[in-house]
Order: sequence, then structure tokens, then C-alpha cells
Amino acid sequence: MTTEDLRADLVALGIEAGSLVMVHASLRRIGLGRADFGPGGAEVLLDALDDAVGPDGTLTMVLGTDYPMDWVYDHPPEARAALLAGSPPFDHRDAPVLPEVGWLAESFRRRPGTLVSDNPSGRFGARGARAAELMADQPWHDYYGSGSPLQKLCDWGGKVLRLGANPDTVTALHYAEYLAHLPDKKRTRWDYVLAGADGAPEHRWIDCLDDSEGIVDWPGEDYFALILKAYLRLGRHREGRVGKAQSELLDAADYVAFGARWMEENLGS
Repeated sequence: MTTEDLRADLVALGIEAGSLVMVHASLRRIGLGRADFGPGGAEVLLDALDDAVGPDGTLTMVLGTDYPMDWVYDHPPEARAALLAGSPPFDHRDAPVLPEVGWLAESFRRRPGTLVSDNPSGRFGARGARAAELMADQPWHDYYGSGSPLQKLCDWGGKVLRLGANPDTVTALHYAEYLAHLPDKKRTRWDYVLAGADGAPEHRWIDCLDDSEGIVDWPGEDYFALILKAYLRLGRHREGRVGKAQSELLDAADYVAFGARWMEENLGS
């Protein structure tokens, strides 16, 4: 499996030169995992993605943060500043990605030319023609809501590319959580130690919808997965194989609008 093979698969799926694409992928399902392909599979896929969108295109991925002090969230917010005192400050440029996001995202973060947003909870990476514009002015609070890279993805005609990824991983649906008219959405707070303007560590916190446990109590299957299954049944997407992976290409704005309606109809009762 070569970069050219994968580029051809991506183009056949509908990836066009100059497009803006948010990527969710499983290297293993594509056939680029270490067990099947050996080291370097992530770079082969990233080369193919770069080639497919071309110099006028833009790629983005959610990165998250592997924050070593996340044990502090077991304690009430008013106690966290004291508990975090003395811990090393978070550096958005160097911090590894959230482990469950995967090695592809970490390789993307490390790739020369990738820009990384500075919000530790809603950290994105982007590369390409509109990367700086996409990352600019991300809200500190409600980082997946209005003004976020997710809103820009929708407003700019972006696509969501799923390459064998799990069905509950489409990050764009977090923007739908903000758009959905639902009563009593659950909120949460994240606390960090960051490097201040003078380089000294400072405690800062982020207020946002609960994007880890869900914005409402929901006893069934993960609603992100249910929304994807319902949307795919409509047939408004492109599908095919990239490498060995069953893959889909979704219009971000259409998918987010569908997701917001689904949430209102199913989570509001």
C-alpha cells in the first residue's frame, strides 16, 4: 500500500483539491497499523491526504491533551487551584495528544507545518492554506461552540472524512450540541496550569458543555454513534474504501444540522 494508492482512493471517495477536511481515521483498519504495515503508516496516510487536498487545501484533526494532572477533576472546582500549585505548566505546542485520539493525530501534530491551537481542552491541529485562519480566535470557554474551528468547518463548506474510525468519534457533533435547543444542558469545568504572559505558571479554568459525559443523561448507546448511523441511512454521504477501511465523506454543515435536530427530537424528552 503506497501513498499514491491511498491518494487515488481518497480522490475516488470525493476528496477534491482545495477542500477543507476534518479527518478521523483508524490506521489499523486502513491496513497501516504496525502489525500489518510496520512503522511509518501514519506518514504514508498523511502524505496521501496532503496530496489529495493539494497546496490550496486544508486538513484538520482534533488533538485533545494528554494532561498529567487530570486527577484533579476528582476534586471540587474550588479546591483545584491549590492542588495544581507547583505542577508544570501546559504547553500547547509540545503536549502530546489525548491517547484515545490515536497515533495518527500525534503524527499530525508533530508534522512540520502543522499549527496547533492553544486551548488545552479543545485543542485542534491544522495544516494547509487556511490553517492559521481556522485556528485563529478560538473561544477559551465553549471552545466547540460559536467561533470555534468546528463552526468554521461548517461555514466554509468543509467535509468530515471517516476512514474506518469508530462511529462515536465525529468531533463536529460537539458543535451540534451547542446548536441544539435543549433544556438544562450539562456543563463542566476544566482546570489547568498554563504559562502566563511573563512565563510564570498561572491557574486558569475553562467552562463548557460536558463533552466527556454528554450534555444530557442518556441511558442508551452513545448518541454520537446513533446519529451517525441514522445519517448514513439517508444516503447523503459518499462512501467507499480507502486502503482496507470502509470510509465515508460527509458534508460537515449538513451533518451538524442533522445532528442538532436529532438531539432535539431524541434527547429533549
